[in-house]
Amino acid sequence: MSSTKEYLDFILEQLSEIDKIAYRQMMGEYILYYKDKIFGGIYDDRFLIKPVKSALELMPDASYELPYDGAKPMLMVNNVEDSDFLKTLVLKIYDELPAPKKRKKK
Repeated sequence: MSSTKEYLDFILEQLSEIDKIAYRQMMGEYILYYKDKIFGGIYDDRFLIKPVKSALELMPDASYELPYDGAKPMLMVNNVEDSDFLKTLVLKIYDELPAPKKRKKK
């Protein structure tokens, strides 16, 4: 099952107070970026984020979910109605996210 553009738009609206949020569509799903770092994505209309320490502290009861077969588990964000919480979550996890990989020039 692929994610809907409507669900992506809903999550982007919830995060609209944060500048430099971007997304990329990939195989029917959406990868989410903040300041060029991947912080999560929309997979099967579920908002999943990377399981870094800050995320675990803010969501101690969050479940681990697989975005797709063969992927590393991510944390399911259930509190998607609370835009203030989502803003805090993304801003807090940013420093723990890995830097973007440099693309090799051909």
